[in-house]
Amino acid sequence: MQRIYFHEKNPNKRDLKEVAERINQGEIVIFPTDTIYAIGCLMTNRSGIEKICRIMNKKEKQARMSLICPNISVISQYTIQISNDVFKTMKRYLPGPYTFILKSNNFVQKFFKNSKEEIGVRIPNNDILIGLQEFLKAPLISTSLNSEDDILKYYTDPDEIEEVFAHKADMLMDGGIGDYAESTVLDCTGPEIELVREGKGEVYWVITLYLYTSAQLFRLKIQVLPVIVK
Repeated sequence: MQRIYFHEKNPNKRDLKEVAERINQGEIVIFPTDTIYAIGCLMTNRSGIEKICRIMNKKEKQARMSLICPNISVISQYTIQISNDVFKTMKRYLPGPYTFILKSNNFVQKFFKNSKEEIGVRIPNNDILIGLQEFLKAPLISTSLNSEDDILKYYTDPDEIEEVFAHKADMLMDGGIGDYAESTVLDCTGPEIELVREGKGEVYWVITLYLYTSAQLFRLKIQVLPVIVK
């Protein structure tokens, strides 16, 4: 595995382009986000998706893979029509540490076994990742870099990542020590936004914005927010 160092706020564009070209050719990459490190490949890389599942020792359904997109316009190319309220919420809080679960369209489903009808989508607020996506042919599909350690749930140190995944992934984009917090996951596939996992993103304000931009009667549901938390 090749380890490539990047400045967190000012990544080298030449190196980003080189990494992107290799991803476009089918390689597997470990990269930083605005939360924890992730492992991914081009979403159209079917063999890459299967390899990532083997690396992480997970079945595809359990891998919780998400699309990494540069903007909401790109997200809309891979999902069924987004409601106005969900769109407004996404527009206000992305880029940021949130994963929105949306209904996927047929284009996404053909790259997954078991006809994946829902997909997590992210627009991380990370300059390295933002710069990388300028040179990619399609969004990344990724999953969190889980650790088998009972105490440390995720790999955050690039030195440790290199040691563990040296013969598994093709590249490591070293953006420094990663965060320990996961993204906040919001399920937008139903009539209301539901909190699936509370993470780094501020959940209360996301939900409040959604409720206040909906019909008048939804305002009352702010008081019963804990009821819909899974």
